Amino acid sequence: QVQLVESGGGLVQAEGSLRLSCAVSGRTSAIMAWFRQAPGKEHDFVAGIWWSGGSTFYGDSVKGRFTISRNSAKDTVYLQMNSLRPEDTAVYYCAMSGLYYTATDIRSRQRYEYWGQGTQVTVSS
Repeated sequence: QVQLVESGGGLVQAEGSLRLSCAVSGRTSAIMAWFRQAPGKEHDFVAGIWWSGGSTFYGDSVKGRFTISRNSAKDTVYLQMNSLRPEDTAVYYCAMSGLYYTATDIRSRQRYEYWGQGTQVTVSS
């Protein structure tokens, strides 16, 4: 059984930092990604990483502020979020794909078969 378990969300002031973690069990992934969903909005692609090779991809709104990484020994992917803004407030979801996709397709939530339960990130102004 595949499980993705997120942790690390919370409340932080603007310009602060948080680190999200996603522990994976049950199968080997090709791509791990983070999406977020603010109230009344669609899921937005935040960041993605190829498990083999470590290539990374970012949404335009988080480039230069967020960093995705993975620890293969721990089967865990991280999202380091710096310089947080109130507009970053959302539920953040970890997602896993068993296939590799291009830099364009990696941003589509339809490419991911498995999802975590989500963790709330709230940034106050």
